[in-house]
Amino acid sequence: MAERVVDRQNQYLRIESVTKRFGDFVAVDNVSLSIFKGEIFCLLGGSGCGKTTLLRMLAGFESPTSGRILIDGQDMSGIPPYERPVNMMFQSYALFPHMTVAANVAFGLEQEGVARPEIERRVREMLDIVKLGEFAKRKPHQLSGGQRQRVALARALIKKPKLLLLDEPLGALDKKLREHTQFELINLQEQLGVTFVVVTHDQEEAMTLASRIGVMNKGQIVQVGTPTEIYEFPNSRFVADFIGSVNMFEGRLIEDEPGHVRIRCDDLDTTVFVSHGISAAPDARVFVAIRPEKIEMTRGQAAEGENCVGGVVREIAYMGDMSVYLVRLDGGRTVRVTIPNIERHEERIVWDERVVLRWQPSSPVVLTQ
Repeated sequence: MAERVVDRQNQYLRIESVTKRFGDFVAVDNVSLSIFKGEIFCLLGGSGCGKTTLLRMLAGFESPTSGRILIDGQDMSGIPPYERPVNMMFQSYALFPHMTVAANVAFGLEQEGVARPEIERRVREMLDIVKLGEFAKRKPHQLSGGQRQRVALARALIKKPKLLLLDEPLGALDKKLREHTQFELINLQEQLGVTFVVVTHDQEEAMTLASRIGVMNKGQIVQVGTPTEIYEFPNSRFVADFIGSVNMFEGRLIEDEPGHVRIRCDDLDTTVFVSHGISAAPDARVFVAIRPEKIEMTRGQAAEGENCVGGVVREIAYMGDMSVYLVRLDGGRTVRVTIPNIERHEERIVWDERVVLRWQPSSPVVLTQ
């Protein structure tokens, strides 16, 4: 999807050299990060990478071992969760089962002692925003998963937080509902202008929701960028392999010019020509990453020239919108290729067919770490 414009002059949330230790275990390791006002920022990583611990420190449920967190210029050190301009939406939604939808949404305002007419007005407005006005008198068990998610979101937003933290917010939904709700969440965020920080392990969810993504590994943020930057220009083998699918080949740098490089990859039994330069020593060990959708596959017996290899189709998975092919190369490696299913009645390549794989010089990413 098109990447959204945010105010990059306003560093709304600043995380400065934050570390969190639990005994000898370092959960978050010297993280520094700026998040802009009005953006949806996703912390993306696998289990145990530190993303939820970082989110809990933003909420005030955990305190940094060192470093500091500033929201809208204010240092949050020593400020308890209930005094922070922050609200948090948990993966479980944590709705009160005995309360109606309206009562769940009103709960936070009632705790603050807001006048009843004001509560009723704000609850009515918020339920209209999340398109649940007609469900105000229902109980949570009478709602679908997507509706419960919107109730939890309305309850989190009604107190008008400057920052909304979402921990795996769509994890309990099925795939189709999750995809639909992602766009609802984006529209709601744009309508209200609240800054969102979302924790997720779901790459597609992060790519859909985020204006920027921070990829985490072993307590550190290893790359920050837009979805396009993270996917097309990973800065390491970890990021390239973690985001989407990739074919990774080890090689040696045999030619390094300002406008191009050549790399010899034994697994490919060919020279890889890449139409951009890198910073590496002659004969350096490097890695070539090629996304499956950037490889062209045609029937053929021979493969000649750079960026061209031959092989045999060993596995095919028909996914509806595309087909995934596993091609065993002549050198023994298996390469993953994805082909869009554009025509309904096309004569597709089948198992055990001999094929030639090619890619454009701009397609590979060369990585040194």
